[in-house]
Amino acid sequence: MTERGTTLGHRLLACALSVAPCAAARAQEPPYPSKPVRIIVPFLPGGGTDLLARIIGQKLTESLGVTFVVENRAGAGGVVGADVVAKARADGYTLITVSASHAINPSIYKKLPFDPVRDFAPITTLAGGPNLLVVHPSIPARNVKELVTLAKARPGMIAYASAGTGTPPHLGGELFKSMAGIDLIHVPYKGNGPAYTDLISGQVPVMFPNVSTGMQYVKAGRVRALAVTSITRTRIAPEIPTIDESGVPGYELNSWYGMLTTAGTPPATVSRLQFEIAKALQLPDVREKLISQGMEPTANTPVEFAAMITAEIAKWAKVAKLSGLKAE
Repeated sequence: MTERGTTLGHRLLACALSVAPCAAARAQEPPYPSKPVRIIVPFLPGGGTDLLARIIGQKLTESLGVTFVVENRAGAGGVVGADVVAKARADGYTLITVSASHAINPSIYKKLPFDPVRDFAPITTLAGGPNLLVVHPSIPARNVKELVTLAKARPGMIAYASAGTGTPPHLGGELFKSMAGIDLIHVPYKGNGPAYTDLISGQVPVMFPNVSTGMQYVKAGRVRALAVTSITRTRIAPEIPTIDESGVPGYELNSWYGMLTTAGTPPATVSRLQFEIAKALQLPDVREKLISQGMEPTANTPVEFAAMITAEIAKWAKVAKLSGLKAE
């Protein structure tokens, strides 16, 4: 053998020896999952993302035999929690329950610490549903038309709360302002919990919460529901009219929720999670609970969810550009 051939042979042998331990280590890794899994909720407890994370987390704990722990990491309209997942190890042990905010934030924040598409691996959608337009009982408006009339008489004097800048309740309010030709003041909070506290006390008298959390306060008489944001009425409260039919034609806003993990997670792990989550969403008790909260259970493939996120980012980019929305 020539000197050159000997050198090449040594290099190939060294390469093989360096790769072998890695391949052996991967082969010896226990099947997924073999330890507790975190589900990050990028908002405070009390919202739709938190509710879904806890329902799905419990079912995954039961079906997969390891604990799925829900961890609330609120801040910046979901950005803080998403950044945790974007920078986590790509092994499927850190998940995140996201809402439409994940697709909205790229349009309203000048710079995100992650790429909302490239840094995440979509698993599946979880559910979808409309929001509500609710007011504190101190507001002398019994329907949408009366609220619009009141707002026009008091420009810039009526405030509406949201779970944070860039959340669907925020965009719902901005869309309503634009289409109704009124001026409301946006007051962002770090989650639904503190927003509801000020709404119920009358400090901030208007809100566009998701149906899943808003209806409990409506039923308790703490707030008054004027309309739902979908184009058709919701089946859990068919007596509540839509904003579209109440004097703001064409108005529509629907929330969606889904599960992501860190980009680079093994496809087999993503597929396993998608299968188990989709199975959980078909369970009668899960479906009953979600539907009773105004959510329609949904599940799709990672590829379909990825396409949906891309389309949502493009849609909200147009809305943000037209309305001049920026993070506050």
